[in-house]
Amino acid sequence: MSTQTQHGILPQANHDELARQEFVRSFKIHLASRVSPGNRAIYDTRAEPEFEKEHGRKPKDHREVGKAMARQPYYQMWSSLQRTSQEMMWDAVSSAVDRQRDELIDGARALSGKAGGSLTLDPSLEIPRYHKAVDIHCMPGGYHTDFAEDDVTAGATYDRAVHIYAMGRLGELNDDMGQTPVLWMKNEQAAFQPRRILDMGCTVGHSTMPWVDAYPDAEVHAIDVGAPVLRYAHARAEALGKKVHFSQQNAERTNFEDESFDLIVSHILFHETSSQALRNILEECHRLLKPGGMMVHVEAKPYEGMHPYDAFMLDWDTFNNNEPFWRASHSVDYNRLAESVGFDGDKVITKMVPSALGEKAKARTTLHQGGDFAGSGEWFLFAATK
Repeated sequence: MSTQTQHGILPQANHDELARQEFVRSFKIHLASRVSPGNRAIYDTRAEPEFEKEHGRKPKDHREVGKAMARQPYYQMWSSLQRTSQEMMWDAVSSAVDRQRDELIDGARALSGKAGGSLTLDPSLEIPRYHKAVDIHCMPGGYHTDFAEDDVTAGATYDRAVHIYAMGRLGELNDDMGQTPVLWMKNEQAAFQPRRILDMGCTVGHSTMPWVDAYPDAEVHAIDVGAPVLRYAHARAEALGKKVHFSQQNAERTNFEDESFDLIVSHILFHETSSQALRNILEECHRLLKPGGMMVHVEAKPYEGMHPYDAFMLDWDTFNNNEPFWRASHSVDYNRLAESVGFDGDKVITKMVPSALGEKAKARTTLHQGGDFAGSGEWFLFAATK
């Protein structure tokens, strides 16, 4: 498991805080490697046979698997512990962030502009209901809540917690979801050299930075609806010496001019939005892309083609981790949706691509977490050329 890279704005934990955080990470690893695999044994030996005895057939999809597994005490135990580990994670990280909130805010102010990037906030921006309705991932206050003037709490909490949540599998900078499409672009679209790039739903910029490194001559913009994550993202980028122009905008409708980007990217944005919002975002991508420009989006693996049990385990977040749009986003026909908003169907790509972490990513095959990072060292890539 990788160790998180230290940078000028990462919240620092004292002895006791770090002990709590490392305990939570170890607890998550234990659940993923030792407890969760038992669910499959329970399904094969109890849930599926009981369902087949009652209905005369095996479960046909993840919904029916869910009904069968919900009765099993072992699954109930694992699910409860999994949710508990999530709440413990936020508590362990939040205590450290809350203790040094003033220092983090001052640090973010001091870092502003050091690398030439910028930050533009819009206090009048209406936060979408799909962000306000729940605290996504159970993170207290979500991505958009300010607890102080010029607050960076949400960003600082997210930066540290993601590393614990993913059990280090996203790399030292939590950037595997950015490194992966960059590697694909370099291998499969080597002639494409974007001059202007937009990252939609950037949060703290984990996945934005690889694009800065991959295309050093490009002007990189990144947007999100949450002011506290953007303040932190700007400070983090400046601390890492990366020039990015962050702005507070809704990806459904931005203030950028028509045909103003060569490349538009996103990284697990879709499952945080409603079905209508997703369509609006793709329409906005089509509006913003120059002729010949590309959009490249990364998500977790769709349910289509998966064994019903595997889809059921991946679906855990829908009902247990404040991810109400998770199921719908993993059941979308992206080819059809892209065509419906104006993209040529012959220029749409949907495929699983290997994680940029390479051999290290194979460790995922032994960790059965359920939800976002339960893949097998691959990410789902959805791309289209205008």
